[in-house]
Amino acid sequence: MNDLVEPNIGAAFRGRRLGHFRDASAFARYRTAYDQAMARLPEPDLIQDVATQFGTVRVHRFGAGDGVPLLLLPGRTASTPMWEANLAGLVAHRPVYAIDLLGEPGLSVQTRAFTTAADQASWLTELLDGLGLDRVHLFGVSIGGWSAFHLALNVPEKIASVSLLDPAVLFGRITWKVIVISLGSVVPFFPESWRRKLLSWISGGADASDDEPVANLISAGMRDFTAFLPPPTYPADDTVAGLDVPVLALIAGRSIIHDPRKAARRARRLLAKGVVELWPDASHAINGEFPERVNARVLTFVDEVDRTRETP
Repeated sequence: MNDLVEPNIGAAFRGRRLGHFRDASAFARYRTAYDQAMARLPEPDLIQDVATQFGTVRVHRFGAGDGVPLLLLPGRTASTPMWEANLAGLVAHRPVYAIDLLGEPGLSVQTRAFTTAADQASWLTELLDGLGLDRVHLFGVSIGGWSAFHLALNVPEKIASVSLLDPAVLFGRITWKVIVISLGSVVPFFPESWRRKLLSWISGGADASDDEPVANLISAGMRDFTAFLPPPTYPADDTVAGLDVPVLALIAGRSIIHDPRKAARRARRLLAKGVVELWPDASHAINGEFPERVNARVLTFVDEVDRTRETP
């Protein structure tokens, strides 16, 4: 695939505090892993780069049918291929847009530094305008759930619903385990075998070997990409309670991101239009562990939201 937008490569981007690949070899390794992982997905109907004030966003659209589309927001150091287990099932029911987050490993290219966490909602709002989408269902996992929540706060009139898979820094504060994993993602000479163990740990023991393309891609992003992202802010109770959009929150009972039961209790207590479920057997990699069940639950939820809106 030939890209119209050049990736950020090299130390010159460090001084500008822009996400970048360490060198040309690092990008080549990452791009090989990206293409190999993308080859496992359904064929996109459209691939485009959408300009925002913070950079260009790589967007893949799957499916061309009618209906309010789903917009998928991946987790940290992940990108579009992380939805491998879910895409085919989702696309069979409605159009799907999958993006690589700005400032993260992927094919989106950051051109302006983030100064506050609120900047994430700003570029996502611009993305919706650039895609010409008046209304979407958001579907976010981990930090993508945090981003989805803040986008819905920013432009609730454009958001039909929000589905959250074990969202990070939203209903529960991060644990020391997350800090350990974060260190492994930024230390350039962190042993690869240790990095794989961290990936397996956060995924509840899931396969993170060289034979797993998505794990390869995430590991490459952790190793070869430097990010400059403001820490995600933990929302106050009144902020969570102020979201006037239907929300489905699936909390993983074996998550190491937060205390799952406390997170579920806070979500149930605060969300004005929330449906909150604690899945005891799921880890933070819930979308890959239970893809059919996750898809069925999310699609049932968004279908009901659409039916309710259509009812006079």
